[in-house]
Amino acid sequence: MTTFDFAPLFRTAIGFDRLARLMDSIQSGAEASSYPPYNVEKLGDDSYRITMAVAGFSADDIDIVVKDNTLIVTGRVGQEGQKAEVLYRGIAGRPFERRFVLADHIVVEGAELVNGLLHINLRRVVPENLKPRKIAIQQGSAPQVGTAKTIDQPAG
Repeated sequence: MTTFDFAPLFRTAIGFDRLARLMDSIQSGAEASSYPPYNVEKLGDDSYRITMAVAGFSADDIDIVVKDNTLIVTGRVGQEGQKAEVLYRGIAGRPFERRFVLADHIVVEGAELVNGLLHINLRRVVPENLKPRKIAIQQGSAPQVGTAKTIDQPAG
């Protein structure tokens, strides 16, 4: 796999730390495992849902954290006393960590675990000052030609 070194680019760029972290996570994400499988759904113009298949995990075994525009979902298998000898393991129960880079203004509204599926609901909440707004045009009389005020310059 080809790797790129972006260090020279970011040596002279100030304030692009998030872009550098994003590029690093993309490179490391290509090598990450595919466990657990997940879907990303768009439910509406501003709402999304991530659904992860986490069979064998309870709500106490899963942590969901948002840090620096990154959603981190971590699963640790709970140890429940003595288990029977497993002859064939088709249901993976290994620990995992999944990272999702969130766009600006995406907030996690909540999560629920139903029938072995973890649903994480996301919504884009754009602040009022960033939303498009319509500027009202006031009507009035147009300036008359030749009636504009001039500034007298001192004679000199």
